[in-house]
Amino acid sequence: MKWMNTFIKYRLWLGIAMLALAVFVNYQTSFWPAFILYFLGVVFILGHFLLGPMRLIQSYMEEGDIEGAKKIVDGIMFPGLLIKPMRSVYYTLKGNLAMVDQDLDSAEKHMRKSLSLGGGALTKQAEGPNKLQLGMLAIQKGNLKEGESLIRQAIRAGLPDSENNAAAYLQLCSIMMNKREFRAAKQYFNKAKSFKPTTPQIVDQIKQIEKYIGRMPG
Repeated sequence: MKWMNTFIKYRLWLGIAMLALAVFVNYQTSFWPAFILYFLGVVFILGHFLLGPMRLIQSYMEEGDIEGAKKIVDGIMFPGLLIKPMRSVYYTLKGNLAMVDQDLDSAEKHMRKSLSLGGGALTKQAEGPNKLQLGMLAIQKGNLKEGESLIRQAIRAGLPDSENNAAAYLQLCSIMMNKREFRAAKQYFNKAKSFKPTTPQIVDQIKQIEKYIGRMPG
């Protein structure tokens, strides 16, 4: 919703304006006529610092505006004030943005921070995708054993959509091929295909593996 994004963007300034207006009304009349302005001002300001602009950041990322997302993330001056679920989302988004920049060490640090917060519905939802990202990072760094373990944990924790599930099973397929466990590789490949992913990168991976997986023994 556009109006919600606009409100979140200017929530802090609205809160400050409300408090300023409340002080003026209080001075001109008395406290009670200004009470609702004081209340709304405090709620808006607390919302800015405790809830943060996570919805706004996600909207930018969904639209592919990475620079816009980075600008909003960098504008969060006190992430420690965010409530725990929002702090978890904040570190997940920081990790995703670091991945875009190929800053693997920062991405891993932020993803692990997000996982360490634990608890709550939002953080539980982020557990699977975070572990999948960490697993892929481990594989990129050549640590196949840790990567496999994290990807299996991600699948058990639950992944949010077909694209993530397909990516996870394709990674397991690649690991099994590397270990020359061809029967398992074929099973994971078929599982990945069953999710019918549409992301071009994943579709391309499937096409590449399909060229020679049929010739594998087992």
